[in-house]
Amino acid sequence: MVERHLPPQLTDTLADWLRHQVALRGVSENTVQAYQRDLLGFFGFLTAHLGTGFGLQTLRTLSATDIRAWMGHERRRGVQPRSMARSLSAVKSFYRWLSERDSFDATAVLSIRAPRFKNGLPRPLDADAAREVLDLVDQQSDEPWIAARDTAVITMLYGCGLRISEALSLTGADTPLADVLRIIGKGGKERLVPVLPVVQQAVAEYVRLCPYQLTPQEPLFRGVRGKALSARQIQKVMQQVRMQLGLPPTATPHALRHSFATHLLAAGGDLRSIQELLGHASLSTTQTYTAVDVEHLMDVYQKSHPKA
Repeated sequence: MVERHLPPQLTDTLADWLRHQVALRGVSENTVQAYQRDLLGFFGFLTAHLGTGFGLQTLRTLSATDIRAWMGHERRRGVQPRSMARSLSAVKSFYRWLSERDSFDATAVLSIRAPRFKNGLPRPLDADAAREVLDLVDQQSDEPWIAARDTAVITMLYGCGLRISEALSLTGADTPLADVLRIIGKGGKERLVPVLPVVQQAVAEYVRLCPYQLTPQEPLFRGVRGKALSARQIQKVMQQVRMQLGLPPTATPHALRHSFATHLLAAGGDLRSIQELLGHASLSTTQTYTAVDVEHLMDVYQKSHPKA
């Protein structure tokens, strides 16, 4: 690993910054790991780019040319603009913190502009395809409890609009499912999510068939050997289903969350309520997330604007 070849002072500083992100910003474990990968990749490039002697002191004297060299290296590796922008954002965040801590001018790094990229609209399933997915999930395993488990998870993603990590974070204490679930989402943000009877029934059937004791402190959804179910397993199930139905590669578990929001909007739900259900910090995120069509928005505008 790159980390092994870095000076201890630098690895300690990186660890301090990551702890700062958790303590003051409440970032998730996944985000912390992404930040760590981005910074270690950045440090790895600088080690090769600047040669021996690279360390914490060197970071304080980096030029804009050094940062552009790193970005050029990443582009030649095939890193896409969106990923490059994310990595640069992590580097800038680290530098902003480091410059405040050590009192040096980080303008050379902070002034670098991120590459431009287009925000791709999410691709939800249409209502019929979503129903077909739910109907076919339980046919992917000959083991009844596993079929019921996969059906329960997929039904939660579509019926509650949960992220897969949120569904898999539930414990035995959450059963039987109440009419409203308290979900801890990204950044530790809490929200209340209504639970449809069909979701309650799917989870209850899984609980009934599950061969493992679902204690309050342990994960609700289990793998074959009784450990916590991995997101990868649900992704594999969804891959099998979409191949059988002839759906595109964009028909992923996360697409079910898109579908939840988009179908709610098409049925007359308002963006503000959908924003709260999804746990988005800003309304603009929800507008992109749900792939809102202009025709529907104009219809809502004409009906609700006081001057229309």
